[in-house]
Amino acid sequence: MSILTTTDQGVLTIEFDRLDKKNAITAAMYQQMADALREAARSDAVRAIVIRGKPEIFTAGNDLDDFMQRPPVEGEPSKAPVFQFLHEISHAAKPVIAAVSGAAIGIGTTMLLHCDLVYAGDNAKFSLPFVQLGLCPEAASSLLLPRLAGYQGAAEKLLLGEPFDAQEALRMGLVTRVVPAAGLHDFTLAQARKLAALPASSLRETKRLMKGADIAAMEQRMDEEGAVFRRMLQAPEAKEAFTAFFEKRKPDFSRFG
Repeated sequence: MSILTTTDQGVLTIEFDRLDKKNAITAAMYQQMADALREAARSDAVRAIVIRGKPEIFTAGNDLDDFMQRPPVEGEPSKAPVFQFLHEISHAAKPVIAAVSGAAIGIGTTMLLHCDLVYAGDNAKFSLPFVQLGLCPEAASSLLLPRLAGYQGAAEKLLLGEPFDAQEALRMGLVTRVVPAAGLHDFTLAQARKLAALPASSLRETKRLMKGADIAAMEQRMDEEGAVFRRMLQAPEAKEAFTAFFEKRKPDFSRFG
């Protein structure tokens, strides 16, 4: 199994469990997470949700080999596992908490924009290398990150795609708190159990009131990003970026206008 799920004391934990591949996410893993979030929405036994990786790494983002074999470009895009997952995490009525230790690359960072609380270990590193791959942002990050960090702050992260650390993520508002990496998972679980002990209806309505006005804009931007992403995935720049990645060389975009 590449995704582990456990439920204890009202907390569902969804854990990336593919350390040999840096927790890179396959289509099957997206489906597992989407299904787990759907089931959590229906279950009275789940009152809060934690998403975490391993102490060494949160996730390297999409498994590029798997992604190229199963790109979300045919049929109904909303049925692709990655978009099922993004829909479920962005519409979750119950509190969602992320525990980020080590690298959180690509969707490993953008998914955090849909979490209610994000706790980062002091070893966490974030990056959004979509432009570097000849692609565009996803998960409504082109809308949500500028709202969070301001246009220039978001532009630096989305246009350059360079890594940034936990303290910078905290200053941006992407992270709720930075804690020692060794105690991250225990701390996050304790916070989740606090939420699980509170009135579920109060948590649900408070979250709805905070996020409700932005849902339509978020859905529209996610759809727009998805359409552009699928188009760019077939373009020469993305093909050069992916080929260079697999050939372990620096891509050359100089011949593209």
